[in-house]
Amino acid sequence: MMRRVLAALFACGVVTLAAAQQPAQPPSPIPATRLKTKWASDVSPDRVLPEYPRPQMARKNWTNLNGMWDYAITGLNDARPAAFNAHILVPFPIESQLSGAGVWVSPQQRLWYHRTFNASKPADGQRILLNFDAVDWEAEATVDGTVVGRHRGGYDPFTLDITDALAAGRTSHDLVVAVGDPTDSGEQPRGKQVQRPHSIWYTEVTGIWQTVWLETVPAWHVTRVRVDPDLESGRVNVSVESDGRPNRGRVTMTVLDGARVLATGAGPTAAIAIPSPHRWSPSDPFLYGLRVSLESGDEVESYFGMRSIAVRADSSGVQRLFLNGQPLFQFGLLDQGWWPDGLYTAPTDDALASDIVKTKELGFNVIRKHVKVEPERWYYHADRLGMLVWQDMPSGDNKTPEAQAEFARELRAMIDARRNHPSIVMWVPFNEGWGQHDTEKYVAWLKSYDPTRLVNNATGWTDKNVGDLVDIHSYPGPTMPPVEPRRSAALGEFGGLGLPLEGHTWLDKGNWGYRSYTTVDAMNAAYQDLVTQLRLHAGDGLASAIYTQTTDCEIEVNGVMTYDRAVTKLSADSIAANRRLYDSLPKVTHIVSASDRAPQTWRYTTTTPAETWSSQTFDDGSWREGQSGFGAPDTRFAHVGTPWQTSDIWLRRSVTLPSTLSAPYLRVFHDDDAEVYVNGVLVATLAGANNGFQFVALGGPARAAVHAGANTIAVHAHQVRGGQFIDVGLVDVTDQAR
Repeated sequence: MMRRVLAALFACGVVTLAAAQQPAQPPSPIPATRLKTKWASDVSPDRVLPEYPRPQMARKNWTNLNGMWDYAITGLNDARPAAFNAHILVPFPIESQLSGAGVWVSPQQRLWYHRTFNASKPADGQRILLNFDAVDWEAEATVDGTVVGRHRGGYDPFTLDITDALAAGRTSHDLVVAVGDPTDSGEQPRGKQVQRPHSIWYTEVTGIWQTVWLETVPAWHVTRVRVDPDLESGRVNVSVESDGRPNRGRVTMTVLDGARVLATGAGPTAAIAIPSPHRWSPSDPFLYGLRVSLESGDEVESYFGMRSIAVRADSSGVQRLFLNGQPLFQFGLLDQGWWPDGLYTAPTDDALASDIVKTKELGFNVIRKHVKVEPERWYYHADRLGMLVWQDMPSGDNKTPEAQAEFARELRAMIDARRNHPSIVMWVPFNEGWGQHDTEKYVAWLKSYDPTRLVNNATGWTDKNVGDLVDIHSYPGPTMPPVEPRRSAALGEFGGLGLPLEGHTWLDKGNWGYRSYTTVDAMNAAYQDLVTQLRLHAGDGLASAIYTQTTDCEIEVNGVMTYDRAVTKLSADSIAANRRLYDSLPKVTHIVSASDRAPQTWRYTTTTPAETWSSQTFDDGSWREGQSGFGAPDTRFAHVGTPWQTSDIWLRRSVTLPSTLSAPYLRVFHDDDAEVYVNGVLVATLAGANNGFQFVALGGPARAAVHAGANTIAVHAHQVRGGQFIDVGLVDVTDQAR
């Protein structure tokens, strides 16, 4: 329907790009893709995201300003254009298909929006508020030629009181919004937006990309409600901020279970006791209602969930993630939050919720929202559906003091806007070192500013030994960081198995994944192998893992769904494998420790030995001794005890094994090729690099080679390129759920 409506508007000349308003030719034009989701047909100019956009602070009296606006593009420093001769469907970004424009705006240009709205100047004691859920990046709004406010930040909502700009006796008013966005030519937080999309970097988003609306409120009105549940004490702490407050006036808070009143409090702050708290969790996402009323007549509806999140030691002393006092393995998806038709903006509210619904159906319990902040309603859906959320801060360059100050301001704004959602259990200020700075300072501030959530100091790469997790990335993986006595071990990204499906890709050619497959069956077989490995790591102390990713995204085809959400790639067997992660985990006993647990002494040589070098009777007395592991000092995630930087290395050590092993596995970190022998029998041939310890099952002849008493483990490793490391351990796995 949307395509037909816009096509008709273009045909009759209602939607045009006047020659004088044409932007400069982009260095990389927006792809002429026609890929859309099924929800695109539900979009029409008279019905664009009509739902109230702020469920955490909802009012009845509001006017939605989404729909067809006029726009123009000028130079960055030009004055307001004399005419607006083109049209755009707000709030879809101008680069998107659903905007009806599909044009590129350079950092040297300014995007101007215009529309009229009807409102009478309110009587004394009333105010009219203009709300923007998000505008990327720098915005100035004028009403009837009067500047009513400015804002910087592409992800946080802002409200402007426009009452004084409305002339008495006038009912039709002009609203103009001017936007500048430097995208990746600036240092501001922007996530994965770039002017030249490629690889893991996507089409830029400029201007209004979330709902715009008006509200009429009393002069004394609520501006923010902060809700901090305290499950341990059985209380919810509520703080109400307001504007225009009189010298005297009552603030009333009412906690509800459906329509039933459970408790009340008087503000502006109160600690309200909740009788027999009903805990919020993914399996039981119960939400309490909260009504806040001012004596002025302003009333807002909100909600909250009673839950706790912590890092604690389990019965074995391993640091796990505890939800509501119980350990829970958090297994989820990396979610970019992009759409082929709307880019940053989902076509409909049903579409916005659909990714969460599908994620839960596929057996995941957490979403890592990746360097993007979603509209309020996305988190509302996560709250009501029962989905845990790790919330990334959108990344920027952060090189200058000014940029770092902007990052800090926008980080605080993100937390202020989203902190009431029970679904959010973790803040992630930095991803893979992108713009990372002052990590220790930010973690300390986050823990103090919001003690109700965990903080992941940096997911992947540059860990600063602070926060609640140590988090690595490994493709395809999986692997895990060493267990620590204080922080839990997390695998913040892994997988990335790529499968392009014809008719469902952003482009016809050039698609990629971290590993590429040509059939659904082959991809699912590889996926199940990864989850089998992941379950062993979970038994060995891994507390959480995030698979890349929810959907294909532009040229990336490593989603569990296609970009248009039309095809789910995971099979029933893969979904069953996901769900097994929440069963009782296997017990992993370290028989021969590797360097991540306790370095061991090996004999080694870098000179080619005799053919019998792997046999139990070989005399290695002339070989040198060294502490594991062996490799180049700069190899990521590796604990190098002995430098090795030649093309080949041979290792040997003797171990005494107990009489019985339930299910022996090697734990091998090889970078690159490796062969492992036990008592002269080749038990594993491992090609390439795995960037961390992985499990290799010993079955059949390999299992028979392992016996009680003295055994000899021999290893040959060959360096090909990149990192360089080798270490081998042996574990025994007891799995009651098999």
